Amino acid sequence: MNRLIPVAGVLVILFVAWLFSENRRVMNWRLILSGLFLQWIIAFIFLRTDIGQGAFFASRLLIERLQYCVDQGTGFVFGPEAKHHQVAFVVLPLIIFVSSLTAILFHLGILQLLVKAMAKIMVWVMDVSGTESLAAAANVYVGMTEAPLVIRPYLESMTRSELMAMMSSGMATIAGTVMAAYVAMGVDAGHIVTASLISAPAALVVAKIMVPETEISPTKGVVRVEIPRQDTNILDAACRGASEGLTLTLNVAAMLIAFISLITFANWLLSLPGNVGGEPLSLERLTGYLFAPFAFLMGVDPKDVSTVATLLGKRLILNEFIAYQELTTLKQTLAPRSFTIATYALCGFANLGSIGVMIGGIGKLIPGRRSELAQLGFRSMIAGTLACYLTACVAAILI
Repeated sequence: MNRLIPVAGVLVILFVAWLFSENRRVMNWRLILSGLFLQWIIAFIFLRTDIGQGAFFASRLLIERLQYCVDQGTGFVFGPEAKHHQVAFVVLPLIIFVSSLTAILFHLGILQLLVKAMAKIMVWVMDVSGTESLAAAANVYVGMTEAPLVIRPYLESMTRSELMAMMSSGMATIAGTVMAAYVAMGVDAGHIVTASLISAPAALVVAKIMVPETEISPTKGVVRVEIPRQDTNILDAACRGASEGLTLTLNVAAMLIAFISLITFANWLLSLPGNVGGEPLSLERLTGYLFAPFAFLMGVDPKDVSTVATLLGKRLILNEFIAYQELTTLKQTLAPRSFTIATYALCGFANLGSIGVMIGGIGKLIPGRRSELAQLGFRSMIAGTLACYLTACVAAILI
């Protein structure tokens, strides 16, 4: 039953995506089936083979080394007591370091090679266009507003379906800069890396169901990365990356303070009418009711369905950072299987706030298509959410 329920979950999620489709009569079954196949193959390699276990070990070792390096920097600036303040001086500084490291890797052209290789695989297997495959691959490594820079020369000429695919990919994956931060919280590095990787083809599948391609893409079958260098040398790249990482870190810190305070305030307002069913109403209870069917279909242990459903709701209404932070505090109370499935389901930027971030970021690159981005914003959030749930179902079948 642990495997049969997520199989049913895959079918239900695809059906929900079809219900949201702009054109239910135009379904590219070759793309849909090959995308699911690619997702399964990648997941199987990472979760059920010796190669995958080696990758898990390497991911954990890499994050441990990165964390050690960050500890040296924070210890020098804030003193040895810094390590006792987990979020402020352990998790957030990791974002600054990884951002600087990412900028260096981009300057050297290493990340471009990884993105291009991954995009070519998706073009070959799924028969998607070069722009949407590059955008999906780039979103695995960088943020949703940075990934479009990889295909900037083609943004104006992208079809509506390609725009949807690009935006959905940004919603369904997480950037490497914050991925390390979630691992520092207590999430397994191997699982979160696998989740982001297999969500890329899942996002393309769901996006193509919800907004099927009815035009001819100018980049069909073409994979070309054209990113002008922003930095003079490695040192310049490291400085720029650190500066951008600091901005992101301050935004994350402000977001955590604001949203956690808002949750507490909202729960207080909901509790004013009195108890309902023996206890006060809260956001946790409301989202738990709404997302419980999805948590069940992912194969979460029955006793943990309500808890995981609450986390799914918080990720959508607030963001994944808060959801992961709460998930790690529940590690001892959740069944190991439920904890792992939740790790996959939460691995994406699909939330209400991301709609504004994406429209604002990409809209600056193509101001003439800003209204079209706004039209696709909410739809792409739904697609990203369903893609994450699809990834969780696939993982649940294999773990």
